[in-house]
Amino acid sequence: MPITFAGRFAHAQRWAGPLAAKLQPLITRAVSPPAVRNALDGVWLGAPLHPALTDVPVGSWTAALMLDGAAAVSRDEDLAAAADRVLAVGTLAALPAAVSGLNDLRDLIGESRQVAMVHALLNVLGLSFSTASLAYRRAGRRGLGRRLSATGFLISSSAAHLGGKLSFGLGIRVNRTMGQFAPEAFVPVLDESELVDGALRHVDVNGVPVLLARSESGRVCALAGTCTHLGGPLAEGSRDGDTVTCPWHGSRFDLCSGAVQQGPAVFAQPRLEARVRDGKVEVGLPGSGGAELPELTTFAQTAGGSGGANS
Repeated sequence: MPITFAGRFAHAQRWAGPLAAKLQPLITRAVSPPAVRNALDGVWLGAPLHPALTDVPVGSWTAALMLDGAAAVSRDEDLAAAADRVLAVGTLAALPAAVSGLNDLRDLIGESRQVAMVHALLNVLGLSFSTASLAYRRAGRRGLGRRLSATGFLISSSAAHLGGKLSFGLGIRVNRTMGQFAPEAFVPVLDESELVDGALRHVDVNGVPVLLARSESGRVCALAGTCTHLGGPLAEGSRDGDTVTCPWHGSRFDLCSGAVQQGPAVFAQPRLEARVRDGKVEVGLPGSGGAELPELTTFAQTAGGSGGANS
């Protein structure tokens, strides 16, 4: 697949990674209240917030470009005024999109951090051109205003392309249990005596990492062992009652239902069924048809504290 100019440009900006690393502690402190983090992550939405917010500025700026073109050809003042209005909508909507995007930057490392920093800076540059365009339009210099907003659109489009690379190429903000499949039959994984109270145990079920633990009520619970946020190993995390915390970025999940209790994760942990037979703990999900793990939770409503069979 050919490497795009935007991708080559982002990859070449080696200074961007260290710059992002310096900004990350500041961002983390700014969003330190859990309610703020959860709001910006999209925990309340059940999906990442930043991609949803970007639709408004991208759509508005695209509409402004089309309306500007039509107004220039037809010399229709109503079309020109409409272009001004949608450009203003996009420029205002870019602000909350930028805030949620900076929030997503706080946990990134490596190439994804570098690309995200370039993505952010290009967006700031594109937004600056759009803002300047509005000012010149208001001052009666519509021709210059159109050229500025068109330039801003090209810059912001390049930034949007990098955003797509981050999501679909580097897996940022996708469900990290993708590609793992639910076992269709119960599989014995360890002796019941090995599952001591309070312990978090990692087991492998047909190649799928699974977290096993007993709830405070004694129920044996089984969750996908890979954190849905950025793939952290949940069995290496900590536990507080019936809540498990990912060791990498602090996402918190209900131990038995997999429901998100605190971000940055926004997707629930897929839950498997667990039972005890003849002194062995068995894990599986009969009736699932070997579904991919995200299919179990992405559109399902899970009740906190629910668990699998243990009879």
